[in-house]
Amino acid sequence: MTKFAHLADVHLGGWKQKPMQDLNFQSFRAAVDKCIESKLDFILISGDLFDSAYPPIEVLKDTFAEFRRISQAKIPCFIIAGSHDYSISGKTFLDVLEKAGFCKNVADFEEKDNYLLLNPTLYKNVAIYGYPGKKSSLEIQDLRRIKINEAPGFFNILMLHTTLDKAKGTLPIDAIESDLLPPFDYYALGHLHIDFLYQNFVYPGPVFPNNFQELEDLKCGSFYIVDTETPYLLKKIEIKLKEIASFEIELKSSLDATEKIISKIANYDLDDKIILLRVKGELDKGSISDIKFAQIESFVKQKNAYFLLRNTHELTTKEVELEIEIKNSENIEEEIMQKYSSQNPSDFNSMIPELMNILSLEKQEGETNETFETRLLEGAKKLLVF
Repeated sequence: MTKFAHLADVHLGGWKQKPMQDLNFQSFRAAVDKCIESKLDFILISGDLFDSAYPPIEVLKDTFAEFRRISQAKIPCFIIAGSHDYSISGKTFLDVLEKAGFCKNVADFEEKDNYLLLNPTLYKNVAIYGYPGKKSSLEIQDLRRIKINEAPGFFNILMLHTTLDKAKGTLPIDAIESDLLPPFDYYALGHLHIDFLYQNFVYPGPVFPNNFQELEDLKCGSFYIVDTETPYLLKKIEIKLKEIASFEIELKSSLDATEKIISKIANYDLDDKIILLRVKGELDKGSISDIKFAQIESFVKQKNAYFLLRNTHELTTKEVELEIEIKNSENIEEEIMQKYSSQNPSDFNSMIPELMNILSLEKQEGETNETFETRLLEGAKKLLVF
C-alpha cells in the first residue's frame, strides 16, 4: 500500500499583483503543510511548479525553503516540467532543485527509430514515468508514439502535463487520446486547471486559481492524496485561505457608475475577502475611463477586503456613427476631423491634425522598432503635455 500526494499547476510567481502572488505562495505552503502532516510516501508535481522557466530570485528563495521542509520530513518529491516552466533548451530551475537533492525529475526518455521510449524511476514498489509539457501542446505529437520500458510487479504511474481528450470538453485544441496511451495504474496529469477524474486519469486542479475566471469558477486551490489500496482512495484536499465575494454589475452609463458599484457592494461583509468585480454592459453615456476604480478600491480597503480584482472585458461603449458627406476625397482626413470636431467640441480638437502627422511618421531605414516607437511617443508627449 502506497500513499502519495498529486499536485499540479502551482504557477509560483504567476500573479502580477503582489497580494495575489503572496496568496498563491501561501497556498503552496499550506499544501506542503498538509503533505507533511499526512505522512506520505512521496509527492508528485505534474508540471508548472513555476509560472516561467526563469522565475524571480525572491520566488526561488521562498520555493527552496518549502522544498527544504519537504526534504527534512524525508518525503521524496517527483516532478516534471510543464508548459510554463519548460525551456526548449532543456535547462530550467527545476534542475537546480534536483541538483540540491530536493526532488527528482522523472522525465527519462530515449528517442528510438519510430517511437519514444519512457524509462521508469523506481521507488520502493512504485515505477514512475514522466514526459514534460511543452509550449503550444507540442508534447502531444510525442505522446502519440510513446512506449514504456516495463517494470513488472510495480505500481505504475505516468506523469504528464498535457490535454486529455476526455477532459478538453468543447475546447478547439489538440488533445492526446486516452486510448493511445500505454496502460498505467495511475495517470498523474497537469495543465488543465480543472478538478477532473476519468477512470484512473486525474487532474487535481491548480494549487491556487491563476486568474479572475478561475477564482470565480474554482473558489480555491486543490490537490489529491491517493492511497493505492484497492480500490483507490482519492481524497481531494481544498486549500481555501480566503473567501471569495463576487459581484456582477451591468451598466448603461458610466456617469453614475462609481456610485452604483459602491452602493451595490456596501451592504456586504468584505472582511479579508477577495473581491471579484465583473462589470458588463454597453455604455450609451460616458466612457469606461469615467468610472473611478481607484475610489472603489479605496472603499473596499476601508471595509478591510483582502484585495479587489476587476474584469471589464464585457463592458463596451456604443459606437459613434459619423454621418459624413465627403465632398473632396483628396482631403478626406481633413473633412472627417472637421466634422468630428463640430459634433464633439473640445479644446483638444486643435491638436488632432498635428497628432495625426506625428503618428503617420514612417520607420527609417536601419531604425530599430524600439527606437521608432520611442520617437513616436516623444513626439506625442511634446504635443500633449502642457
